Amino acid sequence: MRPTQKLKSLVAQRNAMTVPGAANAMFARVIEDLGFEACYVTGAGVANMRLGVPDVGLTTATEVAETVASIADVVSLPLIVDGDTGFGNAVNTVRTVRLFERAGASAIQLEDQVFPKKCGHFNGKEVIPLNEMLSKIKAAVDARQDQDFQIIARTDVRAIEGLDAALDRANAFIEAGADITFVEAPASFEELARIGKELSVPQVANIVFGGKTPDPGRKVLAENGFSIVLYANATLQAALRASHKVLTALRDEGSLDSVADLLAGFDERQRAVNKDYWDALEAKYKF
Repeated sequence: MRPTQKLKSLVAQRNAMTVPGAANAMFARVIEDLGFEACYVTGAGVANMRLGVPDVGLTTATEVAETVASIADVVSLPLIVDGDTGFGNAVNTVRTVRLFERAGASAIQLEDQVFPKKCGHFNGKEVIPLNEMLSKIKAAVDARQDQDFQIIARTDVRAIEGLDAALDRANAFIEAGADITFVEAPASFEELARIGKELSVPQVANIVFGGKTPDPGRKVLAENGFSIVLYANATLQAALRASHKVLTALRDEGSLDSVADLLAGFDERQRAVNKDYWDALEAKYKF
């Protein structure tokens, strides 16, 4: 089964599949090693970890595609990729879909914010006219080569005009051909329940630690018909906190003794990057 087919099958179950995010190939390896069924290539994570900047529309399509390709080289999981605004208009969206699909994506998420966009849990967001977003969705549907490649259409209008407007937009996205819709930043359990029950296609919930959406847990989200539950930057946040603690100890104490429990061992690190595989290749081709 191709990764696109696998993802389509998993989404159809509407069982609130937990999908952690990865901003690089090593995090994706850990996600696969722990038995998760899919991986989210996070745009915010790429901005934060690759560029050291906030999620305010500073990344490019090629930078994200390069990240996708490096991840696809080392894991077999379906990759759901954050395509931001399509990196331009409907024509740019065509190129973005083709670029990401060739890189190894199984789905692309497109949103209706103006460019440059902002993190969905930031204040001060703006959205484009509905017709402009519908054109992007139709362009994405037409551009995909594999018909199992999923088009996820996200709206950020909840923060601007309220949930009813967001549901109206999501329904229009469905009519335009979106396979999955994603109402960003609902602010209560009641809003999550309405999203899951009032929209006909599979849904995404985005749980941001410290963000605007409460986390009712996988069981409740499954009961409300959600297919995908993103924890887009949990790995990044964990790594940032641990690295800060480790480096503070190294600066202040001149050793790692007090923070040894926060460090992966040498063997653990090598297993995470599949060193045995590369050793076997070296032995196979030794002359």
